[in-house]
Amino acid sequence: MLTRSDASNLLEFSQYKYSLQDVETPNLYRDIYPYTDVPKIPFNHRRVPISMPKDIWITDTTFRDGQQSRAPYTTEQIVHLYKLLAKLGGENGIIRQSEFFVYSKKDRDAVEKCMELGYKFPEITTWIRATKEDFNLVRDIGIKETGILVSCSDYHIFKKLGMTRSQAMQKYLSVVYDAFEAGLRPRCHLEDITRADFYGFVVPFVNKLTEFSEQAGIPVKIRMCDTMGYGVPYSEVALPRSVPGMVYGLHHYANVPSEMLEWHGHNDFYKAVSNATTAWLYGASAVNCSLLGIGERTGNVPLEAMVIEYASVRGTFDGMHPEVITEIAQYYKDELGYNIPPMTPFVGENFNVTRAGIHADGMMKDAEIYNIFDTEKVLGVPASVCVSNTSGLAGIAYWINHHYGLSGNDVVTKRDEIVTKMKETIDGLYAEGRVTLMTDPELEEIFATIMEEQRRKEEAKKALENASSPRYGK
Repeated sequence: MLTRSDASNLLEFSQYKYSLQDVETPNLYRDIYPYTDVPKIPFNHRRVPISMPKDIWITDTTFRDGQQSRAPYTTEQIVHLYKLLAKLGGENGIIRQSEFFVYSKKDRDAVEKCMELGYKFPEITTWIRATKEDFNLVRDIGIKETGILVSCSDYHIFKKLGMTRSQAMQKYLSVVYDAFEAGLRPRCHLEDITRADFYGFVVPFVNKLTEFSEQAGIPVKIRMCDTMGYGVPYSEVALPRSVPGMVYGLHHYANVPSEMLEWHGHNDFYKAVSNATTAWLYGASAVNCSLLGIGERTGNVPLEAMVIEYASVRGTFDGMHPEVITEIAQYYKDELGYNIPPMTPFVGENFNVTRAGIHADGMMKDAEIYNIFDTEKVLGVPASVCVSNTSGLAGIAYWINHHYGLSGNDVVTKRDEIVTKMKETIDGLYAEGRVTLMTDPELEEIFATIMEEQRRKEEAKKALENASSPRYGK
């Protein structure tokens, strides 16, 4: 039988409506996930088309998943960070939602105080246990959408829940029905999707969810949770690891519209950002992130990274204010005492700092040669250099000009005496056994000492010239 697909607007055979495949033993994909070895990446050479949605956006899990791997935020800290998220996302709401816990009084107070701000974006959502009591709790607070955990791999269904696939599906569907009864929009978190039987469980389950959604007249959001970071962005990779494949499959065979499809990834294999961007490219409107990528194990998708990715693929920030990224990073360092690794892109103290002398020489001529973009304009952080025994004259000259804000005729070059004198002093320190980088206070002291010596020499020279002039009878 032929039917017209809402996803492709083309006629398709109805046998592609996948049914649940109940199995007696779990499919653990041992050929892909041997556990005693690094996971394998299988290719099947099947390509799916890029299908970027008309609208894409970012959602935030800083106060939910991000709070599970660090000391809990105080109510005041949550409110302040929520304000910064709103400021960063701008009036167009590119940072569309932020999810909260509601179990402790501190978390509920934070939700209420953030709601009192009256911001349209980010919309406040929650993550709860699948119980009627929790549904009633968030409904009474005034929340419209909540996340519900629906683990979908046989690792979880068989090993953790002790159920069969059909039993798990019925349990999950009853929970979603309870959410509908409470008048909530359910956001189903398909935990461990990159180890799940995609066409044997995931697609049939999501098809049932969409049927329930149509009957209830309430939309159901599908969050693809790459819980272990196993997702792979490459073309022609086989499921269950293929990010393009699973986005395409849910969009095409489960009729999930782009605006109801969301990616949530982890960074266990350094693929968090590329996987999230791939989800956008192949048809998911939303990617779920946390500030600075703070989250379970290796962390979530860094929200600030996806702000930059958004501008990269769209060609515009669409009203976002990227300079707030620097403000957020400063708040984490100064107020939360969080140690951001110095090489972290966009927020680490060394992300646009060069150490190599040959690079510094290029920076002296034009910062664009070695700076990723105008970081001062976009992020409010000018490019700089770090001085050591490898910085050379150019690195020291660049440090002086940058640190003291010199411009025009005041700019020093690597041929100026102050630069050569500083290099001699610095080289002497390293010759004596120093191995660490020079700090700004140390460089300031060296600079001041040499300038004072030069000032005294100039005064002595002038005094000698005056003493030798005819005016003094010589």
